[in-house]
Amino acid sequence: MSDASTTSPGSGAHPSTGNPRVIEQRGLYFDELDEGVVYAHRPGRTVTETDNVLFTTMTMNTQALHLDAAWSAGQPFGQRLMNSMFTLATVVGQSVPQLTQGTIIAQLGLTDVSFPRPLYHGDTLYTETVVTGKRLSASRPGQGIVTMQHTGRNQHGDVVALAARSCLMWTREAHAAAELEAAQKGRIET
Repeated sequence: MSDASTTSPGSGAHPSTGNPRVIEQRGLYFDELDEGVVYAHRPGRTVTETDNVLFTTMTMNTQALHLDAAWSAGQPFGQRLMNSMFTLATVVGQSVPQLTQGTIIAQLGLTDVSFPRPLYHGDTLYTETVVTGKRLSASRPGQGIVTMQHTGRNQHGDVVALAARSCLMWTREAHAAAELEAAQKGRIET
């Protein structure tokens, strides 16, 4: 990350070296997250049969509802469903660039996970996140616990996944101090 104060106004270059300014993509720090705000993660992700078969077989989930088109045609939904664990992973994953990339210390847990409607091959998944709570850690200075509600919707706006998530997050100041300390020790921490 680069601080705007290290560049010449309008030049995009560092005033003393002339090197281009570098802006690193990251999520938001604890102190930048606001409760009640809806963070809309875009673009969406169109899910495919290949996604479903690869994820299902890679995770050793041999459920015919994800793999067997002929058998699934005779079941209540009339076709194969996307693996719900793939749906959950994608919902969480869609939030990472905007919220937690490089600013999370640890994922603490997922609760209240539900799949109100199925996701099918060819559907497009869109995710939104609302920060439902945040507090500084009593035992870990410079870190805070953030709770959030993820909602995944298909291209029609139907809710296909819900999950409450809690994460341990850096404050901006503490993360900068930790990175400086690591650099001074000659090691890299992210």
